Amino acid sequence: MVSVDQSIPEATRDPSGLRRDVGLIGLTWASVGSIIGSGWLYGAHDAVIQAGPSAIISWVIGAVAIVLLALVHAELGGMFPVAGGTARYPHYAFGGLAGMSFGWFSWLQAATVAPIEVEAMIGYAGHWKWAKHFQHADKTLTTTGLLVAVVLMAVFVAVNFFGVRVLAHTNSAATWWKIAVPLGAIFIVAATNFHPANFHSEGFAPFGAKGVLTAISTSGIIFALLGFEQAIQLAGESRNPKRDLPRATLGSVAIGAVIYVLLQVVFIAALPHSTFANGWGHLAFKGDSGPWAGLATLVGLGWLAWILYLDAIISPGGTGLIYTTATSRVSYGLAKNGYAPKIFAKTDARGVPWFGLIMSFVTGVICFLPFPSWHKLVGFITSASVLMYAGAPLAYGVFADKLPRLERPYRLPAGNLISPLSFVVANLIIYWAGWDTLWRLGLAILLGYLLLGGYAYYAHSNNLPDAPRLDFRAAQWLPVYLLGMGLISWQGGFGGQGNIPLWWDILLIAVFSLGIYYWAKATSSTVEDIERSIDEVVVTDAPAH
Repeated sequence: MVSVDQSIPEATRDPSGLRRDVGLIGLTWASVGSIIGSGWLYGAHDAVIQAGPSAIISWVIGAVAIVLLALVHAELGGMFPVAGGTARYPHYAFGGLAGMSFGWFSWLQAATVAPIEVEAMIGYAGHWKWAKHFQHADKTLTTTGLLVAVVLMAVFVAVNFFGVRVLAHTNSAATWWKIAVPLGAIFIVAATNFHPANFHSEGFAPFGAKGVLTAISTSGIIFALLGFEQAIQLAGESRNPKRDLPRATLGSVAIGAVIYVLLQVVFIAALPHSTFANGWGHLAFKGDSGPWAGLATLVGLGWLAWILYLDAIISPGGTGLIYTTATSRVSYGLAKNGYAPKIFAKTDARGVPWFGLIMSFVTGVICFLPFPSWHKLVGFITSASVLMYAGAPLAYGVFADKLPRLERPYRLPAGNLISPLSFVVANLIIYWAGWDTLWRLGLAILLGYLLLGGYAYYAHSNNLPDAPRLDFRAAQWLPVYLLGMGLISWQGGFGGQGNIPLWWDILLIAVFSLGIYYWAKATSSTVEDIERSIDEVVVTDAPAH
């Protein structure tokens, strides 16, 4: 294995206190390690119940959507190699109010992933007798399970306190395992149990287009594919970010998409016909502690099932580890932009944002209370994640117009077309998650405005030098965007009132998204304000020479 420390003899420390220790392999593995998490163990099972064999199409659409967003992020990551990048692009393009908003979306997404991976680890451990009392029959945590979850969150935080170099080594080792196990399962199961008739015997698309689209957001497909941004979040600790960020971002998406599509194909083909003879929506298949392990047992591969149960601890554990890192880096970025107290930007002797790590632990523990199971949290995280990603295409359009001469190590082909398209796709994914998920997300957004807005008020009232500049003019489109998405979801056919028919709702989302995209471009910050915002942060985070 190539060490992440072999590219340059000695690591550098940048003036902000973060250590630039991570090379291309470390960045790529950070993203791949996040993409291959608990999603692979549940995604294929849940998607086939939602869409039947046409779940393959759902995965392809999901992969294309994530690739579009990753392409935009790849160019932005090369342009602005700063820690917590996804929280900062909207800040540069639209000023303080938009930056604060998308920074909150970014932190909300990152902070809730580690808890869901802990819940996955505990859920899969239920296969063993000693762990059965960690969960109730409905898969929610018992009191004992909650205590175990708190201990696991504490382990994630403890590993992070050793610094990013140790983290990169730890995650690299875990990621090699996390890639090898699903690939092994694919080839072993396909070689011994592959029934082509499964793709058509009970109908290829039994639930039509709505089933295909619903599966993308609600069965864990997008959740499974998320994670490419982890390389971008670690940009402030990359040795050669302008070269390595685009490669790591796009490479990780390619690896993840290929693995997940193959997993879905093999899962469908391996099932005995008796398990879906009554229809794909009534899959008669017991695999509650891990569908892939259950499938291996069903087809006579008991030894493989044991490996998969072990992987069900390692894979979610590796993902939770790296997202604990990401949470502290996003809060670091929020503090650098003046949205959160400066204590979030303080680092210890190892270059670790220690207060952000402690708060990620506290947040994770709190999340276990309203979301005590994997299934209760997955739709929420998917929507928060894609809402966070949606800020990048908007910022891209602004930078293409107003900063055309800024160095771009990776330049996105047909960016003026792909950027608005990726914004439309992001909003479709959010819409397909359904009203039941989005109204809860709306409450979380309001909480963010209370917390960050309260700090902004405090900072201005006390004339603090780093009080955020909340540019309402450049972000005038933002409340219309958030409320408009909520209104369409409420009236739409994905968990809403059903007053907007299928396909017309997709057209409405597309038209609405394009309107917001070009409105945002037209009212964005001036070139002078953008350059000032960039200088205020990037100079601080520039690598030492």
